[in-house]
Amino acid sequence: MMTPVDLREVMRRWVSGVAILTTGDRHQQHGMTVNSFTSVSVDPPLVTVTIANNTRTKQMVDRVGTFAINILSVGQEELSERFAGHVSEQDDRFAGLTVDHLFEEIPTLADAAAWVLCRVVHSYAMPNSTLYVGEVLHASKVENHVPLVYFNRGYHRIENEHDTD
Repeated sequence: MMTPVDLREVMRRWVSGVAILTTGDRHQQHGMTVNSFTSVSVDPPLVTVTIANNTRTKQMVDRVGTFAINILSVGQEELSERFAGHVSEQDDRFAGLTVDHLFEEIPTLADAAAWVLCRVVHSYAMPNSTLYVGEVLHASKVENHVPLVYFNRGYHRIENEHDTD
């Protein structure tokens, strides 16, 4: 019988990028580090992300119907940790950060390497989390940022002879 622990151990072998989901408006915002983010279609432009049901971030996505995926680069490990829960759900995870509202009032982290701004078009409730399908409204990137990756409980850097950072 497969257990959550067994699956978690296997999934630690899957390398993923590091991203922070942000949501809200100019009056209230929240966010969390996510690793269950993926592009599912470029035409139409759709992504998916899964959020735990017991979080303020999920409640806010449900309320405003939009979110941004802020893709992090090497050197932003502290930012990932802050939004992964090292700053509690009740505290202001955005304190001291520059936040932009680039498109349709969706908050984004100004120092991210790339952004994917989305409107929720489908949601699928599961016992402990909800899978959201987001229509991509806008996407942009900063050139020459090396992506931050996560593997086996640690942050890593992709080595590439073309890196400029």
